[in-house]
Amino acid sequence: MSKTPIIQFGTSRFLQAHLDLFISEAAANNEALGGITVVQTSGHGGRAKRLSALAEGYGVRLRGLSEGERVDETLHVTSIKRGLGLVDDRAEVQRIIVEEAEIIVSNTADAGFRPQPADRSSQFDPAMSYPAKLAHLLRPRFEAGAAAPQIMPTELVRSNGDVLRGLVLDAAARMDTRYRTWLAEEVLWVNSLVDRIVSEPLEPAGAIAEPYALWAIEDRSGLRLPCRHPAINVVADLGPIERRKLFVLNLGHTWMVSDWLARGRVGAIFVRDVMADPDWSNRLRALYAEEVMPGFVAAGEEDGIEDYIEITLERFANPFLDHRLEDIAANHGEKLRRRIGAFVEWARQHGDGRGKPLLEAALKEEDT
Repeated sequence: MSKTPIIQFGTSRFLQAHLDLFISEAAANNEALGGITVVQTSGHGGRAKRLSALAEGYGVRLRGLSEGERVDETLHVTSIKRGLGLVDDRAEVQRIIVEEAEIIVSNTADAGFRPQPADRSSQFDPAMSYPAKLAHLLRPRFEAGAAAPQIMPTELVRSNGDVLRGLVLDAAARMDTRYRTWLAEEVLWVNSLVDRIVSEPLEPAGAIAEPYALWAIEDRSGLRLPCRHPAINVVADLGPIERRKLFVLNLGHTWMVSDWLARGRVGAIFVRDVMADPDWSNRLRALYAEEVMPGFVAAGEEDGIEDYIEITLERFANPFLDHRLEDIAANHGEKLRRRIGAFVEWARQHGDGRGKPLLEAALKEEDT
């Protein structure tokens, strides 16, 4: 089997429809670094069939709107060359990390970075957190004198590369000092932000996803891309992109829920129902134009914001996506503060003195 320079920890349907698809498409044009070995980090037996299916190739069905046109197509992904389980195939995983890996990517779900009691063990334990596992798995590579790899987490954690670096160094606190220096100074830890709604899994592998996709990668000296793809955007600073996602996409979702709650939870079930209601969708458009966009202008981040708002509205209107307002309403008070309250404060700090009646009305819910 040919070498796989990309090692992926996690079998999530998100990565199947995101990075794995990007690399498959790029490989067709000889613009990918190489194939992928996928590693299942847990001992979950139900995923064994998925590992096998991933390596055999699988489908990703894209459904939604793109530039006003309906999209409904299935793409065949062939970038994954082998699937291994960390519990059953640890020796082979270790060999690949030492001999083949150039880039290590991950998407280990919400709990992946969370410290576990097993992290304190001096020996590798499958019950460890992902950072602790990585601390143990990278050590033989250091001891073999191999070049330091690039680590690219895609978990939805701000500054995810820097955070993972800190957690791995914590896990390696009692290991060789030279190894810890190698981790800190030679390994390249990359921050990135991913975005794509992947709504449903396909069995035994594959997924249904929207057409829109983004992988924003913060530039660093020595950065290597796993592939070239239109959805990959290398930027000097992730901050403006993070703010767009939080203060346009996420804010829009939370405002919809606020309005829906004020209506007594009637008039819509899904996000697309809001967009199908002319009065409701026009109010959302007015919110973006009159209350949100001026904040970005005041902060000097207006470049591309109008296009991003239009793309966001198109994503909201996806006729194939059952995105329930009831689900978005979970932890609504916290979301009001983090999305709407934080935006209003940020905009005012940058000199935006315009009134924001729709946003302020939503914030009043928290006080009632």
